[in-house]
Amino acid sequence: MKKVVVCYKWLLDDADIRVNEKSRQLDFEKAKFKLNEYDRNGIEAGVQVKAAGGSELIGVTCGNGVEASAKDALSRGLDSVSYVNSAALADADSRATARTLAAVIKNIGDVDVVICSEASSDEYAQQAGSRVAAILGIPCVTYVNAIEVTGDTLKLSRKLDDGVEHVEVKMPAVISVVPDVNDPPIPSVKQILGAKKKPANAVTLEAIGLTEADLQPQLATVSVLAPVVERKNIRMNPDGTSLADAAANLVKQLAADGVL
Repeated sequence: MKKVVVCYKWLLDDADIRVNEKSRQLDFEKAKFKLNEYDRNGIEAGVQVKAAGGSELIGVTCGNGVEASAKDALSRGLDSVSYVNSAALADADSRATARTLAAVIKNIGDVDVVICSEASSDEYAQQAGSRVAAILGIPCVTYVNAIEVTGDTLKLSRKLDDGVEHVEVKMPAVISVVPDVNDPPIPSVKQILGAKKKPANAVTLEAIGLTEADLQPQLATVSVLAPVVERKNIRMNPDGTSLADAAANLVKQLAADGVL
């Protein structure tokens, strides 16, 4: 095995996002960026595949302001990172993102395995892996929760709603992993300091044969509003009402509200 690529996303930390109670608009002013939670599993999966096959492990990402992601990603076991930083990707949809990632992977060359996480915690579109595979013209296996490398073959387990499916696929291939695939460790101080010495390569759109016009989103988000939560705060057991009476009161209230 020559090279393993892990695609990851640099996104806003949802814990920092606030809601304007009057307008229900999301306030991103104080939100900081972080590595997508699910991609931590993807990077760790890459580390384990590298250990089994002795390959080079490369992180790939794209977006606007993603150069800041390199240190965190590299501290988790990647050998290097290649990223496309462009304002044209600020509002990128799944198509533009996959097109950019695939172009970077083609530019790297001789890639045997591409690993994506099953989704991102901001949009949860679940499209990156499948789209990248389609552009590269190689097989894609989704919902992977176990990986075994045997020569030029990947033996994979897929976690489905009604059971587990075992499949084999010849490399090169794209796989998308679910969180159950591993338990990613927290980087040590040594790994964090060592990340500064690893290469983080900025890749231009021109170098991968794309233009800003190629990345224009076909899907536009008109607005995002926080849900309205209205609670009546009705107590079913005031003044020491018995549990049986409280349950009866709850049934009556639910029936009056049209829930039952």
